[in-house]
Amino acid sequence: MKTEQNIWTQKAGWQPSAPGTLGKSAQLVLVFGAKDILKQSPLPKELTSAYPDAHFVGCSTAGEICGTTVYDDSLTTVAVHFEKTTVRAYEVEANSAEDSFLAGERLAALVSPANLCHLFVLSKGVNVNGSELVKGLKKNLPDNVIITGGMAGGDAKFQETLTFSDGVPKNNVISAIAFYGHKIKIGYGSIGGWDPFGPERIITRSKGNVLYELDGKNALEIYKQYLGEQAKGLPATGLLFPLGIRGQEATTSLVRTIFATNDKEQSITFAGDVPEGYHARLMKVNYERMIDAAAQAAKNCQDTIDCPKVELAIIISCCARKWILKQRVEEEIEAVREVFGKDTVLTGFYSYGEIAPVAGGKKYAYHNETMTITAFSEA
Repeated sequence: MKTEQNIWTQKAGWQPSAPGTLGKSAQLVLVFGAKDILKQSPLPKELTSAYPDAHFVGCSTAGEICGTTVYDDSLTTVAVHFEKTTVRAYEVEANSAEDSFLAGERLAALVSPANLCHLFVLSKGVNVNGSELVKGLKKNLPDNVIITGGMAGGDAKFQETLTFSDGVPKNNVISAIAFYGHKIKIGYGSIGGWDPFGPERIITRSKGNVLYELDGKNALEIYKQYLGEQAKGLPATGLLFPLGIRGQEATTSLVRTIFATNDKEQSITFAGDVPEGYHARLMKVNYERMIDAAAQAAKNCQDTIDCPKVELAIIISCCARKWILKQRVEEEIEAVREVFGKDTVLTGFYSYGEIAPVAGGKKYAYHNETMTITAFSEA
């Protein structure tokens, strides 16, 4: 595997130099950038002419990751030449959240299953149900194929994102990169690092991503009781107090971000499904544990990659983590660097949601407020 990483900013242009070293040998170019830059579509001619035979796959972000630096208002790219691996790019349109399951089904159905070893998905970040998307993807893929990826990001208004696969960036696209062959080695890790507090309860009434009752009691009232004065700032302060949920047999929780509250209906809307019968527990921010979680996610990548080194790591971390960590945000990227070492190419972005296996297993799911890493090497 050979890689070339570049970043473009309005102030400095392309750094460390204009892209193009890999030229026609690049089969894949990952592009993560600010929404306003990607709106200047099609992609910059410097990219498409530099890598004429490559698939271009990417999305808008809530912050771009290049090395151990987190940028805003930039365009970061990684061109990749695989020596022993075939890659293909796919995309489908999804025009509403209700279309999420069918969009996942349609996307997975496009992917040839022969010799398929991994699917990396980049979805539009708004008007999509990430949980239903993952369910749809699972339906048409072999059981042994792992999916990782995430939802495109944007600003705190959650109004528009852009995604693309070999085309003009659009606000209604779900794209995927399929990896084929036996020489590509892929590791994955996904951990939140939140502190649980209060008792664990059962979700007794919910519908999709809307929660009404915990243990037969009004869920919004329970949240307000535990948040105290900070409840006045809901739903914004909910970023600091997500909900951890787990199935009856699961030992690891998924994190769910509060998206909205409704005092009239006495309900809480989350960024992912909160199924009835699941265990649920309130969670609160712990800055040190969040950074430690990034390091642990990287270690989990090493445990699953079946290769002595990581050559490329795609980091997808939730936008809420960036807004919470603020000036400390680069510490979670530096924690990943410390695990992988100086030779691993780090790229990625801050997202509206993440897709990865649940920690400690191969069953993949939709996550919120979680550090997710996909690591690549060729044997």
